Amino acid sequence: MVLLAVLVLFFLDAIREMKKYSSSEVDNAHGHLDAEMQVNMRLFRAQRNFYISGFALFLSLVIRRLVILISTQATLLAQSEAAMRQAKSATTTAQSLLAQNQASVAQNDTNEAHDREITELKEKLAKAEKALVLEKKDKEAIKSQAESVNAEYDRLSEEHRKLQATVESAGGEPKKYA
Repeated sequence: MVLLAVLVLFFLDAIREMKKYSSSEVDNAHGHLDAEMQVNMRLFRAQRNFYISGFALFLSLVIRRLVILISTQATLLAQSEAAMRQAKSATTTAQSLLAQNQASVAQNDTNEAHDREITELKEKLAKAEKALVLEKKDKEAIKSQAESVNAEYDRLSEEHRKLQATVESAGGEPKKYA
């Protein structure tokens, strides 16, 4: 947040400097050549700082949004994995209890309590399977979200490449500032 505030301050300072040197250029239209070159140099630096700070501000917002999306996706994925493990554990427990109950039912023909327990376990198994299906759907949704984020990133990268090519074709080669 502090970095964002600093970038905004740099951006506003660059705008102020551009206005300052643009207006002085009109006042000293026929001044000394050296003074005019210094004003133009300062205007160039102000414009350069404006573009650099504006682009840095934009990128900081984009990066912040990507970090939020990625952390949300990681949290959802971890929750999905935990729920899947829990559902699988419940399913195996229910199946093992069902297997044990089937062996005891063969020995005890008139055991109604076991029959009730079996139906309860079957209901739990059905609930666990429903939960498993829901978790699979959640996992697929997370995967599709990740693919859409990846596609958006690829699109932005391609757009950046095209803009870079446009800048290179318009100006000869991209200018790097130190």
